[in-house]
Amino acid sequence: MPPKKRNSGTTQSKELKPGAESGSPDKKESPELSVKNHRDKDAEFVTLCKSLHVTDLVCDRAWTLWKTVQDGMEEVTDSQKRLWGACLYVSATDMDVACFTLTQVLKAVSLNVKQFLALVRKLDVNLDTISTKVNSALTRLEKKYDVTLALYQRFENVSFQRERETIRSCWTMFLLAKGRALQMEDDLVISFQLLLCTLELCIKRCPPDLLQPLYKSAISKVQSPPTRTSRRNQSKAKSRPVEPEVDLQLLKTLCKENECNAEESSYKHFAFGLIFPLIANELNQQYEEHYLKSRDFDGRLFFDGDETVLVPKVEISQVEKTPKKNLSDEDTVLIPPQTPIRAAMNSIQQLRGDLTSSGDQPSTNLATYFKNCTVDPTQEVLKRLETLGQAFSQRFGQAVGPRCVVLGRQRFNLGVKLYYKVMEAMLKSEEKRLSVQNFSKLLNDSTFHTSLLACALEVVMATYGGSSFKTGGYNNGGGGEAAETNVCFPWILDVVNLAAFDFYKVIESFIKADPTLSKDIVKHLETCENLIMERIAWRTGSPLFELLKLEHEDGAAEQVETPASFSQPLQHNHTAADLYLSPMRSGLRVLPPESQATPSSQASSQPPTQPASQTPRLPKSNSLSLFYKKLYRLAYTRLKILCSYLLSSHPELEPIIWTLFQHTLQHEHELMRGRHLDQLMMSAMYAICKVKSVDLRFKTIVTAYKNMPNTNQETFKHVLITEGHYDSIIVFYNQVFMQKLKTNILQYASTRPPTLSPIPQIPRSPYKFPNSPLRVPGSNNVYISPLKSPRMSPGIMTPRSRMLVSIGESFGPSNRFQKINQMVNSSDRSFKRTLDLGSTPKPLKRLRFDVDGQDEADGSKSGGDSTLIQKLAEMSSTRSRMQEQKMKEDAESRKE
Repeated sequence: MPPKKRNSGTTQSKELKPGAESGSPDKKESPELSVKNHRDKDAEFVTLCKSLHVTDLVCDRAWTLWKTVQDGMEEVTDSQKRLWGACLYVSATDMDVACFTLTQVLKAVSLNVKQFLALVRKLDVNLDTISTKVNSALTRLEKKYDVTLALYQRFENVSFQRERETIRSCWTMFLLAKGRALQMEDDLVISFQLLLCTLELCIKRCPPDLLQPLYKSAISKVQSPPTRTSRRNQSKAKSRPVEPEVDLQLLKTLCKENECNAEESSYKHFAFGLIFPLIANELNQQYEEHYLKSRDFDGRLFFDGDETVLVPKVEISQVEKTPKKNLSDEDTVLIPPQTPIRAAMNSIQQLRGDLTSSGDQPSTNLATYFKNCTVDPTQEVLKRLETLGQAFSQRFGQAVGPRCVVLGRQRFNLGVKLYYKVMEAMLKSEEKRLSVQNFSKLLNDSTFHTSLLACALEVVMATYGGSSFKTGGYNNGGGGEAAETNVCFPWILDVVNLAAFDFYKVIESFIKADPTLSKDIVKHLETCENLIMERIAWRTGSPLFELLKLEHEDGAAEQVETPASFSQPLQHNHTAADLYLSPMRSGLRVLPPESQATPSSQASSQPPTQPASQTPRLPKSNSLSLFYKKLYRLAYTRLKILCSYLLSSHPELEPIIWTLFQHTLQHEHELMRGRHLDQLMMSAMYAICKVKSVDLRFKTIVTAYKNMPNTNQETFKHVLITEGHYDSIIVFYNQVFMQKLKTNILQYASTRPPTLSPIPQIPRSPYKFPNSPLRVPGSNNVYISPLKSPRMSPGIMTPRSRMLVSIGESFGPSNRFQKINQMVNSSDRSFKRTLDLGSTPKPLKRLRFDVDGQDEADGSKSGGDSTLIQKLAEMSSTRSRMQEQKMKEDAESRKE
């Protein structure tokens, strides 16, 4: 039985002063806060600093940050003390000084974890208050908190015995084991498996008369629970008794009760050896040391119901259900609520169920395909799997924890099953399409196999770990998390040494070949594809640049696509074979015809007649063609959204901005090297507004960009300027974008501007499910979905069924519902925002990463008559807009 806590009379162990007991290896001894050095600061602020044992440097840094935040906020709605606590946390994290733990500052300012994280993010009023380092720490902390909360809620439901102190010791033991075993404490599935291991160990060591019947009967089938004598007074030098074997029956019972697959119980090998030594030691003291070293929240407080870690309980009303006839109470099926753990377990169970009939060796049909090849690829396939399997397991262990190598091997083996399954489905489809059985060239292509395996492994990783992605570090210079503590995409590409451009080729074919993939996984793979197109494929060393170099080496200057082909729907008929066997040499066009097998497509995309002396075109590159077609559609879709936020009153500018944007991607693709697609988009928007004399500042663009889906602040804070040097989006515009495209940009101000580029047709994604609700562009809370039955036309729907509106937030005055109807009933479902939810986003009061104090990104500084006049005009314009907005808001409030 686990030992009771020595300080059993308290609900929270005494916290040692972090100044003396921080676990930070880089901590330097610092003198205590000197009050006399901070007489210029608020006395209450200094008192707070002293209570948290901060150093003079942290105190000064936090006070400076507070003054900046105070100047930047239009009004301070939160209490000063809470904002001071947030400033102290940001400063200490940025300086990497171990002054206090998160729990200590939470108690000092009376906030829970979620409230405090929201407050810290609120400080970023000027977009540069929160550094990338702090933002990464917040994200990691929030995910760890969510995982720990979900685990504790499940732990609460496992009532295995009556003694509260024994249950407390079990929870503390789990927290300590998790902290020691896992470098990634935010891995929900592995943490949950470790929790079951801890429960198994504690339950079988409890006296049988204290156990609940379910667990008492489970362990009695195997063995009587071993008894242990207290070793507190024995010499620590004595050797421990032989570790008892894991009670498999008890572990299976725990797995069954907690909806976990018992087949995954092999995690006992890494968990038991870690937990067992903790039995004979003081759990509380050891966890205290770990908690102070981590500097985050005290996980023991979950057990005490402490308000700093538990979210306020909200009463959930019973959902009204339609009564069912002729059903007794016994026949009623109760669906349990979806929890994070249950969702993860269901996803894993679904994946395993889909692979039940698949083996870890090629099936008979797949082996036949191998044998039909001119060169049998079997041995190379097996050799490659063995090499990559070892690499994957080792890298998984480095990222998650050294004892998790065996788990890495399990996940790799699951990925191999999916790899074989999808490969066989692809070959069957190709055989039907081409009426051939010899796929020697494709099946002996190492890049194809590595890409297919990487995609299968990414599906497995996303199923176990949720759909998450690395943020920041576009060219390994973003200051984000280290690669070896994050297994989110694109981690897998680094593990198998695969270029992102090669990985993109297999995604669409993979999804089509496996119709059993869940919606979440399909969405995850689609997001992976978008990430590749918008930044990952543009990293230095990418094969994409070699293809583009070959494309342009003959000095092609013609239009990328004719208007007819550019506006055609994107045909998703490319197979993996088309893309992996596509020639490297791609002719004179960046985007050649979509498919040689489609005569109409060829006809609409034929190039102008070549002079007789010109070298004939070589075969086209399908992979580059499809990549650029998808890139253009992604780019235009994102630009459309940003324009709907900012330029609804200037719709004529959107096609002009798109023309410059598209020209940059086609002719100046080197600007994408090491950068993000959205950086060029924002720069193009600012440039066109500048030459068209439309008052739109970079501050306003960046503010609106933050509200777009799937965006990250590092995109505009951390832009490559020159090799190894990064700065803000404004510096990039001035020093790089404007310098490269100045001549082209100025043409749009002339009387003969460049011909507008055709608008890409935005097709329904092949990854979308037909009945999925679609968000109405230009709004955050309006969704539409097809009618369930074709008979329910709007003409015969009842008034009640015709007004199926679910509102998640206040819309303001009632007349806005009329505008919602106008937007939803729009036949073309265009992106144009007809719902007026407010004027153009207000620019931020200051944007401190402007160049040398410049207010705008035009290279000018205050100091000339023309500049002064311009500034006065801008101030007048801004004041007028603010007054108009204020009058509009007052009028609407009076109507309400």
